[in-house]
Amino acid sequence: MHYTDSTDIKEQNQISTKQPPIRILHVVGGMNRGGIETWLMHVLRNIDRDRFHMDFVVHTEKPCPYDDEARALGSKIIPCLSPAKPWLYDRNFKRILREYGPYDVVHSHVHHFSGYVLWLAKQVGVPIRIAHSHNDTSEVDAHVNFLRRIYLNLMKGAISRYATTGLAASGFAGASLFGQDWSKDPRWRVLYCGVDLTPFQTPVDGLALRQELGIPKDAFVLGHVGRFEEQKNHLFLLEIAAAVIQKEPLTRLLLIGDGSLRPVIEDIIKQMGLTPYVILAGLRSDVPQLMQSVMDVFLLPSFHEGLPVVGMEAQAAGLPLILSDVITEELDRVKPLIKRLSLSQGASEWAKAVLESPSLKFLYPQAESLKSMKNSSFNIAYSVQEFTKIYDPQ
Repeated sequence: MHYTDSTDIKEQNQISTKQPPIRILHVVGGMNRGGIETWLMHVLRNIDRDRFHMDFVVHTEKPCPYDDEARALGSKIIPCLSPAKPWLYDRNFKRILREYGPYDVVHSHVHHFSGYVLWLAKQVGVPIRIAHSHNDTSEVDAHVNFLRRIYLNLMKGAISRYATTGLAASGFAGASLFGQDWSKDPRWRVLYCGVDLTPFQTPVDGLALRQELGIPKDAFVLGHVGRFEEQKNHLFLLEIAAAVIQKEPLTRLLLIGDGSLRPVIEDIIKQMGLTPYVILAGLRSDVPQLMQSVMDVFLLPSFHEGLPVVGMEAQAAGLPLILSDVITEELDRVKPLIKRLSLSQGASEWAKAVLESPSLKFLYPQAESLKSMKNSSFNIAYSVQEFTKIYDPQ
């Protein structure tokens, strides 16, 4: 399998046409530096923007990190508030569709709530309505209360009725939103959220980045990129780091991201005496560079995932990747770099794997990892090619 570099996509997609562009409205919570939003920005940067025009409905009025770049690339960021008040959201969303439209496609990324979004899009006459499942929430959904169960069933029913296409980041994510028999419905399919591999092809001054972050040049760096939310399991990350530090004192844990649990995690870091060893770097725009030149191993002990973009990026960077075994094996493109462990094995077993991980890095040079990723459906080129077919099926 071979796909062209993302730098060549625009040239390949420059199709002369006098017809107006196909207009797509993406629905997201906000254009933050999360996996979904980062991937959407990869798509926006690489798709033929003369042929496909993308706008973004967001559920916040607060500025988000990707807002300015999206606008610079010709997209609108359109707040649609009150998703918790469906009668108000109905009015706001339909107003947006009429005021900024007409749209040819509504592409919703808000999991169960996509059912309501697509129902409203159907009422306004949007012909292509896409529900996109980015996460496997099946374990969480199995333990919800009665009222939440009613909501989930209503939303899944609406998705089944009003979606013309359903996309899933992985097979697990597909089953989570579309049901266990999802693969039997020709509307549903897996489409991996590919990454732009261009940044991984450029040499990086790792020493300068380490100095900027206050990391000793000879430190052993455990890396993680993720929202500070329960799903990402930051408490266990700290326990693993503490166990590694007992064996290798010159260890640092680099945490990139932000979220509602960050203040809690900061307090726990102090309580555990880990303040000198943990770097809270916040939101960063240079994750590929940090992966290539600062991190020595990447940890992903999530409770659940769809198919994490950061896992693809870690492989492109040639990083050993130690992850929880609940994450789909569809992620495992560069198998020599990957080690899977159960969360029940405890921090000491994870620490042992971490300390053994440097040997994995030498088994598979980064150039080979990058080549494997280029020639796979994890390449953003594949995502863009597939979207052009979905958005313009003629």
